[in-house]
Amino acid sequence: MDKLLWPHTSYAVAYLDDVIIHTPNWETHLGKVEAVLDTLTQAGLTANPAKCAIGLAEDKYLGYIVGRGMVKPQLNKLEAIQNWPWPNRKKQVWAFLGVVGYNRRFIPHFATRASPLTYLIKARCPDMVKWTDAAEKACMDLQTALCSNPVLIAPDFNKEFILRTDASEVGLGAVLSQMVRDEEHPILYLSRKLLPREQKYAVVERECLAVKWAMETLSYYLLG
Repeated sequence: MDKLLWPHTSYAVAYLDDVIIHTPNWETHLGKVEAVLDTLTQAGLTANPAKCAIGLAEDKYLGYIVGRGMVKPQLNKLEAIQNWPWPNRKKQVWAFLGVVGYNRRFIPHFATRASPLTYLIKARCPDMVKWTDAAEKACMDLQTALCSNPVLIAPDFNKEFILRTDASEVGLGAVLSQMVRDEEHPILYLSRKLLPREQKYAVVERECLAVKWAMETLSYYLLG
């Protein structure tokens, strides 16, 4: 599908056989839809009309709600996170971090905020986790961060990007944003924990590492 859609990469993307076509206005939308359908037809593929939707302002795609220039997590997934029971085994901690981590792009400094939980799943820790006040605070913090109506904007490659980075004693963080009507809006939050050797870096070295890591990571997110 990626090869077939290569001529349409500026307005169409596929995940397996699920194709989404996005345009800024209705005047150009139908022409783009027709172009993609022509390509699929020439390749011997047909679209099932019963599974197609055209002209949606918003739609669910890969666990997110996209449209109107914004990206939001799906409400049913947020409800599941909000009602998640406190874990008492490593496997349950892994599961919680996996569900929340899928939406980490909405949470500033995710790795630092989740560090009390990631500590519980280290190899030297027992399978029955010792639930601490720090772990409970981190769990509630992540739930609150995701369930407080987080919204990101879609990137506009015709505008300049703003990249802000930060480094703490335990993690790196970054936010990519753009100006919309004289206000700065986030596109994506990034974060990761520092390796043990990186925690020994001087402050200026950690700050430089944050810039390097953020730029390399964003080249993957935005350029593929």
